[in-house]
Amino acid sequence: MNKDIDRSGLDANFWKKKKLNRMTRKEWEALCDGCGKCCMNKLEDSKTGEVAFTKIACRIFDDSSCRCSHYFNRHQIVPNCISLTPTNLNKHQYWLPKTCAYKLIFENKPLYDWHPLISGNQETVYQAGVSMKENTIPETTVSVHQWDHFIIEEPE
Repeated sequence: MNKDIDRSGLDANFWKKKKLNRMTRKEWEALCDGCGKCCMNKLEDSKTGEVAFTKIACRIFDDSSCRCSHYFNRHQIVPNCISLTPTNLNKHQYWLPKTCAYKLIFENKPLYDWHPLISGNQETVYQAGVSMKENTIPETTVSVHQWDHFIIEEPE
């Protein structure tokens, strides 16, 4: 299980001062708000390219901590898991939720007030209703043909 995101010792507002491709690994990881939506299975319309988020969690997602239970070796367990990097963000940003810090910074938009880098508290993501914590269904319990019954709405 991966631990909470370490945001200690980072320069204040580093995300406003640095380009994504100039961030340290710790800074890059600290951008993650821990909402868990990137670990949810998605449905993509093959004609329009529109992506719908579901509450169907990846098989290694821990619903209680809202974290990947095997983060550092996730690609060995889930080979198609996407590793987001500054160099592939443009290619994968459509797959990220509207509230994702990586996407927001890429689009030169501010982070939301509930983001832990702003609030100083990881729980504000959950309190804002953005987190998937304790609100998922394991992918092993639902047929892929039923995933459209579990689509979630993205907050504006």
